[in-house]
Amino acid sequence: KGLRITMSNDNVKTPEQEYPELTAEEISEQRQIRREKLQELREMGRDPFVQETYNVTAHSKDIKDNYDALEDQEVAIAGRIMSKRIMGKAAFFDVQDKQGRIQCYVKRDDIGTEEYKVFKTYDIGDLVGLKGIVFKTKTDEISIHVHELTLQAKSLQVLPDKWSGLVDTDLRYRQRYVDLIVNSDVRDTFLKRAKVVSTIRRVLEDDYGFLEVETPVLQTIAGGANARPFNTHHNALDFDLHLRISLELPLKRLIVGGLDRVYELGKVFRNEGMDRFHNPEFTCMELYVQYKDYNWMMSFTEKLLEKICIEVNGKPEVQVGDKVISFKAPFRRLPILDAIKEKTGFDLYGKTEEEIRNIPVNELKLEEIDESFGKGKLIDEIFGEFCEGTYIQPTFITDYPVEMSPLTKMHRSKPGLTERFELMVNGKELANAYSELNDPIDQEERFIEQMRLADKGDDEAMIIDQDFLRSLQYGMPPTSGIGIGIDRLVMLMTGKEYIQEVL
Repeated sequence: KGLRITMSNDNVKTPEQEYPELTAEEISEQRQIRREKLQELREMGRDPFVQETYNVTAHSKDIKDNYDALEDQEVAIAGRIMSKRIMGKAAFFDVQDKQGRIQCYVKRDDIGTEEYKVFKTYDIGDLVGLKGIVFKTKTDEISIHVHELTLQAKSLQVLPDKWSGLVDTDLRYRQRYVDLIVNSDVRDTFLKRAKVVSTIRRVLEDDYGFLEVETPVLQTIAGGANARPFNTHHNALDFDLHLRISLELPLKRLIVGGLDRVYELGKVFRNEGMDRFHNPEFTCMELYVQYKDYNWMMSFTEKLLEKICIEVNGKPEVQVGDKVISFKAPFRRLPILDAIKEKTGFDLYGKTEEEIRNIPVNELKLEEIDESFGKGKLIDEIFGEFCEGTYIQPTFITDYPVEMSPLTKMHRSKPGLTERFELMVNGKELANAYSELNDPIDQEERFIEQMRLADKGDDEAMIIDQDFLRSLQYGMPPTSGIGIGIDRLVMLMTGKEYIQEVL
């Protein structure tokens, strides 16, 4: 009472959109029948949403894998009814648990007339607990002969008969709970995602001695990347805050404080567009290690990704669409300006912003270049247009111009360039890493240059973070850091081509 609930029309689907195989009238009728069954159960004194613990002793796949040991043994399982075939005084039904599905057989004489009558009212989607004997049917299907059956939770919604991504992908992504119920491959994707994350943690902590930390999501300055932030307001203190766009600067402060190897796995938010590779809210892993450089980080990254691929897929290769991608180390290493020359024929070494801007647009086949673009943004646009999508196998693109890398140490032997790499896989960036800039004077000058770009209209340019500069003034040791997009990594490890499939 008194609670007002609002819903955006953009998020509401008609019954025909949710269940294309049924009419709106049929869906409404089925939902009403389920509510009537719910009321009947309560009138019978049965709780349709039981409170008692149910002691599960086995799961579907384990039973099938260990049939020889479990034949004629009693098991107790719990799960969701996914199909039901009534044949007079007996019935077959499939139960789905966390491992998959298993067929169950029930007879009226085994559970009693009253219980069998109640069982026949159960709907597809209802959750049940059952005890029975493991056996094989005449068709050799491993099944459970049920002698005790209880309803654990009544389903009031109608499960779709078909839940294909080709029918309504938007509905699948928004109602992921239904997607998980109906599509076993979706469940497998998220099991693999968990395996990716657990492998990262195990390798970092057990093999390399990293410490996992947590840093603030709400920040007064959204720094560490070139991106537009989401903005919010702190009512109690009456000032504006931003959702973080990167994990970088807080982690570097910890390096200054003496934690020699730190990492964080967490959500990052960028107020930008969406496509099959981008989502405004995504998961990132960043780590920083003292007294290492980007060369060490490349070798480390190769080993980490190879281990993850083997752990998830049993081998260092994975099929993505019609391509086989190998994470077997070592990966190719290619300076970014060499990559541009290789793909376009234009040598940009030593070129000024004006000289790059004056390259005929029709020769580069680029759309008209924005006047707010500095040298770094111009090079980034050229690389993105002609090079990025061509690197299918893992490739380290290295040695970015300083204008593109405001937090990166200058290259020790190549003037105007920095010790930075991005890892390209399947035509997209997967990781970004530096030999970290630890000179506070140089860092301040880089921030000032970023502010000039902001004044020219670049709304992704970084803002000066005075507290971060202060931390550098206490002295940060030589450090290397990397950020890896976990969602894109899971896409690769599961062979998915849309980021929404792994969220």
